[in-house]
Amino acid sequence: MTAGFFATLTVLTVAGAPSLFAKSDSNTTVSKLEALSKFTRVVGTVEKYYVDDLTINEIIDKAIKGLMTNLDAHSSFLDTKSFKEMKIQTSGEFGGLGVTVGMRDGALTVIAPLEGTPAYKAGLKAGDIILKIDDKSTLNMTLDEAVSLMRGKPKTKITLTIVRKNEPKPLVITIIRDIIKIQSVYTKKVGSDILYIRVVSFDKKVVQDIKKALLENPHAKGLIIDLRNNPGGLLDQAVGMVDLFVDEGVIVSQKGRIKDENQVYKAHSEGTYKKIPIVVLVNGGSASASEIVSGSLQDHRRAVIVGEKTFGKGSVQIIMPINKSEALRLTIARYYLPSGRTIQAVGVTPDIKVSFGKVTVEENHFELKESQLKEHLKGELEKIDGKKESQKEEKPSKENVITTEELYDDNQLKEGVDILRALIITQERK
Repeated sequence: MTAGFFATLTVLTVAGAPSLFAKSDSNTTVSKLEALSKFTRVVGTVEKYYVDDLTINEIIDKAIKGLMTNLDAHSSFLDTKSFKEMKIQTSGEFGGLGVTVGMRDGALTVIAPLEGTPAYKAGLKAGDIILKIDDKSTLNMTLDEAVSLMRGKPKTKITLTIVRKNEPKPLVITIIRDIIKIQSVYTKKVGSDILYIRVVSFDKKVVQDIKKALLENPHAKGLIIDLRNNPGGLLDQAVGMVDLFVDEGVIVSQKGRIKDENQVYKAHSEGTYKKIPIVVLVNGGSASASEIVSGSLQDHRRAVIVGEKTFGKGSVQIIMPINKSEALRLTIARYYLPSGRTIQAVGVTPDIKVSFGKVTVEENHFELKESQLKEHLKGELEKIDGKKESQKEEKPSKENVITTEELYDDNQLKEGVDILRALIITQERK
């Protein structure tokens, strides 16, 4: 679930509730009648004796909420208010934080802050546990309730109390909500031969933007795909992205109890970049569509996966209206990678595990670097010629190039580049 961003869900409209006793034998029917009788007695007892005066509708709503939250972390009951807010979230602009959250072991956990958003700028990190939203504890709070509290009018303030690994006490972070606008794909170069593609989230233009980047850089010898802190998005974009680099076989499959919901997505040979070496960067903030892409490329042995274990969000939810103003968000299937393994609660384990940090370099203070030497020799020439060279060497824009300093500040990226260069050399020798 995303606070301050869009959620991608299927809305399934049903003409009426399925018959409780359809295709049931007599023993099953009796068992269901006994269960319903027990439920009716419990509701009647609560209505008659509970300390507060609750209407029958309030009791039923609470019962449904309890049922849904006990199924799994992603299923929930959308009452009138929640259903309305969900429609706003999926179709309109609203003020938010730009952070994707989920439930992990019953705790409200940050999957990833989206780059450039208020949450990202405030310093929220993947894996942070949100203990309080303003003055409200998140313990026993549903995911929908938490997301609803975090959304609000742009330029309004919200305070989150978080628990972070290796921090001795909870941190209090104040964030100003804003309209969330994300550039989902951007590219840079590493040297002259490696193309770096950062995918922030899987919106409807991701495949189109990646195709454009590949066409604009036909001489790239290797590709870094950065999916770190990417919380997911549209399934078709994840499938389409893998299809760009895999020419045959299963990309991902979706399996549930209802056969009609089962689907297998396969690769196509047309338009495939089969030969370019690829390294994919992932971490604990990579979830859902990011895990489909990284896991599928890993199973096809089409890319080397570098970084940290991913989040583990591999289930499919649909919205099932139960009347005009209320609905269920229900988990109906799980995603499976080409090898048959599941992502749900497991995640994708990188081929090369690298924790994030800076690269430690021992400097030789007596070493004259090449760039320094060139500048020194230019100065010496100027002393002789009495003038500066008329033509300056054209340099690429720093905005489109990952500098050496940036590489050494990000050891996961540095490791990925080193591996990719080795793959390029191996390919060139074949």
